[in-house]
Amino acid sequence: MAENFRENIRNIAIIAHVDHGKTTLVDGLLRQSGTFRDNEAVQERVMDSNDLERERGITILSKNTALNYNGYTINVVDTPGHADFGGEVERVLGMVDGVLLLVDAFEGAMPQTRFVLSKALSMNLKPVVVINKIDRDGARPMEVLDEVLELFMDLGADDNQLNFPVVYASSRDGYASLEPDGGDRKNLQPLFETIIKEIPAPKADIEAPFRTLVSNVTTDEYVGRIAVARVDRGRVTIGQPVVVCNSKDGSKKSARVTYLYKFQGLKRVETQEALGGDIIVLAGIPEINIGDTICSHDAIEPIEFVNIDEPTISMNFSVNNSPFAGQEGTFVTSRHIRERLMKELETNVSMRVEETDAPDTLKVSGRGELHLSILIETMRRQGYEFQVSRPRVIYKEVDGVLHEPMERLTIDTPEETVGVVIEKIGRRKGEMINMQPTLENYVRLDFRIPSRGLIGYRSEFLTDTRGNGIMNHIFDGFEPYKGDIDARQHGSLVAWEQGETVTYGLFNAQERGKLFIGPGEKVYEGMIVGECARNEDLVINVCKRKHITNIRASGSDEALKLTPPVLLSLEQALEFISDDELVEITPKTIRLRKKILNTEQRAKVRAKG
Repeated sequence: MAENFRENIRNIAIIAHVDHGKTTLVDGLLRQSGTFRDNEAVQERVMDSNDLERERGITILSKNTALNYNGYTINVVDTPGHADFGGEVERVLGMVDGVLLLVDAFEGAMPQTRFVLSKALSMNLKPVVVINKIDRDGARPMEVLDEVLELFMDLGADDNQLNFPVVYASSRDGYASLEPDGGDRKNLQPLFETIIKEIPAPKADIEAPFRTLVSNVTTDEYVGRIAVARVDRGRVTIGQPVVVCNSKDGSKKSARVTYLYKFQGLKRVETQEALGGDIIVLAGIPEINIGDTICSHDAIEPIEFVNIDEPTISMNFSVNNSPFAGQEGTFVTSRHIRERLMKELETNVSMRVEETDAPDTLKVSGRGELHLSILIETMRRQGYEFQVSRPRVIYKEVDGVLHEPMERLTIDTPEETVGVVIEKIGRRKGEMINMQPTLENYVRLDFRIPSRGLIGYRSEFLTDTRGNGIMNHIFDGFEPYKGDIDARQHGSLVAWEQGETVTYGLFNAQERGKLFIGPGEKVYEGMIVGECARNEDLVINVCKRKHITNIRASGSDEALKLTPPVLLSLEQALEFISDDELVEITPKTIRLRKKILNTEQRAKVRAKG
């Protein structure tokens, strides 16, 4: 096989921990490569294209772009930094020949850095280390470089991988340097030059029969399903007949390439032909899926798809059956919910959907709470109404012994709150593996903890550290079951009847715990309206009105003062509920409720159990 190097192309992925500056760096590369006109209005983090990414400041979906520099085409894949979207990272690494590993010059190597780097090294991709945010207060680029070197050694990198080039940068200010102090701080040219010099050119036999592996699938309202792929070998032209090999059932079917694009900046530009090593967009092939191989009729040889790590968390999605069901949503039936979840499977490779014993309930499994909560938030914005159960970890049996998923947890916390953090993590079966001081009176703690021990802990952690703690975790394999964890220390305040909340009823109820609702809100029997101060559920009447009498007492008619309610976000609601509770999701409202709404029925079930 005569393999050719495509010398004028470089294919790279940008990988890093969440919030270390990947998307901002891509902004800088696009601007300085002349992708935008001088007078073009360009928003910040231009690659974060959907609303949820912009609101949360995180990348959720892998995206492609291409830029031109001195006659070279550099195809860039911007990947998510959050562990819950690791499936997005794993499947796109097969399209590239090298990675830019971005590390914050202050925070250093974090859990997700370890995860994505281990994937890249196992695929023998060439790494370029970029120490980013060198302009940040407290930046310690040389110490961080030592941490990165230790990480490479820890992950078993070979001599060639250990000899990685290092670039120091500030993606926000748009400069890079080979010197730790940032050099003359002019532009990103040193980074461009390092990419051209260090990242290998793609190698492919362009005379062999055409073959490519689909790494991403999206939908276009004009041309239907679109497949993003890297040409493994040969060449492809518009109108060419091809064979699609299905990765799930092994079936093969004929098709024809009706549209062919390459990336140019943020746009897709139509092209007549693409060669081995190019990253392309194919359209006109119906029912194409991630992991499918497209090849010519001359040589039908499927490519093995990358093995995606299994889900670790599951929750049940079911039809909303509360008294307020159907009032706010457009899509409310089990058929609607099932169709939407099945559609999600087409593009979300690390998610699973299974049937349950109940006809109106589906079990959805994903990489973590954030992975599933992003799906829930997306669905409610699209007009879906449903209810979800508490997240549960997925156990598996190994040699007859029950194993559970473990997490590698890294916490940065002020010195004065170290004790309470260690105590709480210990209660949740966490084991400390490292403790070291960092700058500015902070301490970094490393733990291994069961995944279920982290459910519901984040809000408690922020309270304990007064909002100053930083917590990151990543899946770290399976271990034998660690024993029972009694994580929840408080019960729920449950509404006694259906009606509208009034200040008088809420004023009497707020002595019992924290309220989640204010006056003038509609509630129903069995709806959770607050957190009880004790470790028990308490039924309260928040619709109770003051009896009118003709007797006046000094001071009793003064306005009642209510403590402002605690407004839970979707993630906080999922963390709060226990096994006998649900979160009701509608396009306008997130409510918490008991599975059994009737107070007397709940009491009977509790008495039996």
